[in-house]
Amino acid sequence: MRAFPFVFTVLAAALAATGPARPDDAPDPVAAWQADPTAIVDAAGIDLEAFRWIARPIVVFADTPADPRFREQVDLLTSRPGELVERDVIVIVDTDPAGRSAVRQKLRPRGFMLALIGKDGGVKLRKPFPWDVRELSRSIDKMPLRQDELRARRAAE
Repeated sequence: MRAFPFVFTVLAAALAATGPARPDDAPDPVAAWQADPTAIVDAAGIDLEAFRWIARPIVVFADTPADPRFREQVDLLTSRPGELVERDVIVIVDTDPAGRSAVRQKLRPRGFMLALIGKDGGVKLRKPFPWDVRELSRSIDKMPLRQDELRARRAAE
């Protein structure tokens, strides 16, 4: 694992230093993602609705960060961040079943699960095993909204 331990450690330290967030001082998750689209975000406090029509969340669940499938999935995602950024993907992780995040309650994983959410907010893919960025990119590229984005980009060139 390359970037994940550092990102997770920094996130945990920041949360511990600031104490529990109040709704009125919670950071804007969309602005944070736009500032660093390669960052891995913890699911605690995330509302998937905030990303509707803006980004495609990829959510990785596990019962513990020590789950080998979780580690493999994070390694796969961090190995090719450019392809995910190009497709407006935000990577969200949840390894705390006891925390009962809103994301976990909505998607109801059992153990390890990878979920791809479209910009329309619909679940496009669920996998009980890790998936490579190439496979995820192909799935995203087949989505009608992504096809529209590619046509608009070609027309603008």
